[in-house]
Amino acid sequence: MSIEHPIISVTGSSGAGTSSVKHTFERIFRRENVAAASIDGDAFHRFDRAEMKTEMRHQAKVGNNHFSHFGPEANLLEELEAVFKQYGESGSGKTRCYVHDHEEEQVCRCPPGTFTPWTDFPKDTDLLFYEGLHGAIVTDKINVAKHADLKIGVVPVINLEWIQKIHRDKESRGYSTDAVMDTMLRRMPDYVHYICPQFTETDINFQRVPTVDTSNPFIARWIPTADESMVVIRFRDPSGIDFPYLISMIHDSFMSRANSIVIPGGKLDIAMQLILTPMILKLVKNKRRAGGQRKG
Repeated sequence: MSIEHPIISVTGSSGAGTSSVKHTFERIFRRENVAAASIDGDAFHRFDRAEMKTEMRHQAKVGNNHFSHFGPEANLLEELEAVFKQYGESGSGKTRCYVHDHEEEQVCRCPPGTFTPWTDFPKDTDLLFYEGLHGAIVTDKINVAKHADLKIGVVPVINLEWIQKIHRDKESRGYSTDAVMDTMLRRMPDYVHYICPQFTETDINFQRVPTVDTSNPFIARWIPTADESMVVIRFRDPSGIDFPYLISMIHDSFMSRANSIVIPGGKLDIAMQLILTPMILKLVKNKRRAGGQRKG
């Protein structure tokens, strides 16, 4: 953690909705004139798409049918922790982009399934923003969580998460339902051991819960809408959180526990704005104050 070079980390599994949360952060950054360096977690995959397929075949031959992007062996987690540490110390570091599809190819000028070259973060940023699979991971070898000043978990209930992933991968990436199911089954051990434990490290969790039947996610024709959902917002440390204010500002919300508030799904964006904006501004204010004292 670093006062002068703060880090915000958003973590969640594939299909959880972290990209939507990222867009909310980006709007806050623009509105509040916060200059942010950014890391897409996929940039720290160890293999490009072709290499990953080759490695999966190799792992299957040696009896490992659960090799996945959720686990440490398929990612550069030591390098990710090193970048977090470097940014916290000096405000510098490097990242790259993983090109998912032809739309991103037009921007990145690299073929889908490959990485762009490593590039330096912009200079004089206010904070580092990470969004991906491993923003709060802790293992016996690495501890990414300890370097982040604000950690956000995005974790829908599992059937909803699967529905979102199935629809995204089929519509945006051309996968079949069977292919997506195979991916989910292969990832399950790593999901249990490396994704779920991160949500005990996060400062705030946003968990969307559908209010419609999602009992068989593999035949669902539609993703439940925001209006067909509730969102449970859990604070690891509720001290300093003005729950009466939040309930007054977010209609039809209520507290379910001393550290949790439940809101209508359609109010998620405004809830995030109300909760996260003062936290971001506090990090930036402390950063600028520390920088001014150092220069003085």
